[in-house]
Amino acid sequence: MNGATPLIEVRNLQKFFGPASRPVRAVDDVSFEIHSGETLGLVGESGSGKSTIGRALLRLVESTAGSVKYRGEDLGSASDSRMRFLRSKLQIIFQDPYASLNPKMRVRDILGEALHTHSLVKGKAATADRIAELLRLVGLQPEHGARFPHEFSGGQRQRIGVARALSVEPEFIVADEPLSALDVSIQAQVVNLLCDLRDRLSLTMLFISHDLDVVEYLCDRVVVLYLGRVMEVAPTQDLFARPLHPYTQALLAASPTPDPQVKTIHIPLKGDIPSPVNPPSGCVFRTRCPYAIDACAQTRPEPRAMGGGRFKACIRDDIPSLAPP
Repeated sequence: MNGATPLIEVRNLQKFFGPASRPVRAVDDVSFEIHSGETLGLVGESGSGKSTIGRALLRLVESTAGSVKYRGEDLGSASDSRMRFLRSKLQIIFQDPYASLNPKMRVRDILGEALHTHSLVKGKAATADRIAELLRLVGLQPEHGARFPHEFSGGQRQRIGVARALSVEPEFIVADEPLSALDVSIQAQVVNLLCDLRDRLSLTMLFISHDLDVVEYLCDRVVVLYLGRVMEVAPTQDLFARPLHPYTQALLAASPTPDPQVKTIHIPLKGDIPSPVNPPSGCVFRTRCPYAIDACAQTRPEPRAMGGGRFKACIRDDIPSLAPP
């Protein structure tokens, strides 16, 4: 970017589950930065560690090793009282809008709880005005505050989840696959809402998704994950125009295109995703990579600079850079 201190800085992040003798390596030595006003996309197949990273960034799960810094402050060493304050700066939009909303609370109470927890408003009149403002902000009406979550559609519930995240005026939001539980007809509305709010409120976002079309439309840069490790990092336009890592190439080639006249590129991947309990030696992608050689089993590649703000975790530079359809 511009060399300024990033808003969010992730260094060598690890999150293992299970016993120390045989851990599930959900996130294994991941590093990236997110600058103020930027939307960073996080993509990869199911089980790649995307949601775990999002939760670890906000300390909703405690990391095993590594650090997450917000404006240079290490969140891992922050006290409970300090984290309580920082929760107003760091928020999340969950994947399932129904499961993330208390079914026994009216919408006005869900939003009001966040306002009172962080002492953002005082008095019933000010609270009601702020709740009405939040509901209008996400395309709902003030009278919707009297309803319960089950009285809304999936898209409306996700708007309520967005309103709850915005209620505390955060700087940074983790959007954890906010479209996957919605009908296709509703997804575009929520994407446009997030774009509008990002620009209007100068938000910084980590957008977690498996929908590459949405990532291309919404994000400034993209981090590609496989089995808990970073495979590639690049500005969005560059990544979609010329993916460098074989896994990124395979992901983009597998993304459907609506034009039947466009010739698609097929990149065969061998076998299934390995278990994070027993990941392959060397490059974790090598067991499925069509370009793997013996050296890939010996060396664990770290993301290295390729110029133009791009990074690639691959020892080979002779792999053809395929343009997706």
